Amino acid sequence: MTLPYIIVFILAYLIGAVPSSVWIGKWFYHKDVRNVGSGNAGATNTFRVLGARAGIIVLAMDVLKGVSAVMLAYYPVGINLHSDNFIYYKLALGITAALGHIFPVYLKFKGGKGVATFLGVGLSVFWMAALLCIVSFLLIFLTTRYVSLGSLLSSALFPIVVIFVDHYHQLPVILFAVAIPCIIFYTHRKNIVRLLNRTENKLSFKRNI
Repeated sequence: MTLPYIIVFILAYLIGAVPSSVWIGKWFYHKDVRNVGSGNAGATNTFRVLGARAGIIVLAMDVLKGVSAVMLAYYPVGINLHSDNFIYYKLALGITAALGHIFPVYLKFKGGKGVATFLGVGLSVFWMAALLCIVSFLLIFLTTRYVSLGSLLSSALFPIVVIFVDHYHQLPVILFAVAIPCIIFYTHRKNIVRLLNRTENKLSFKRNI
């Protein structure tokens, strides 16, 4: 890997690692979302403890992190923009950003759960699959009020849509599509336990504090 590639991947990680929820909470609300609610540095906890306005801003920022990382692929490093390798390159940058969101250097590697950043990647590369997952998430969330359940089930739907609806059959694409729910299930492992125990918190848009 040449130096330009290394630089681009570092940038993708640093973009993904931007702690949107923590910065918005501290700068505008004088609260650290890591110390209230679930303690998670993500959009859902921001909705829960700071309200819908802050939550929407953080959600948009986290989605844009995934989009921005994919757009880095257009920085000229000599790759053919019309080849399959270019798609793989965009996916690699996207997953790097998502890992940056989950393990941010700015927060001692304790970040969010990666859903919104992965959504940004999906919208940039597999827009149809991403939109279907959004619809799936909204249906589940509006029915149950469980963000975690919507995130888990819609992420599980993603590889199915990519393979059988978008008809991507290249092995690297399939591996990426399968990796997303695997990572999402890992970051939601505590939520899964609470869902099974029926102790998971439902999300209300009413400001709590």
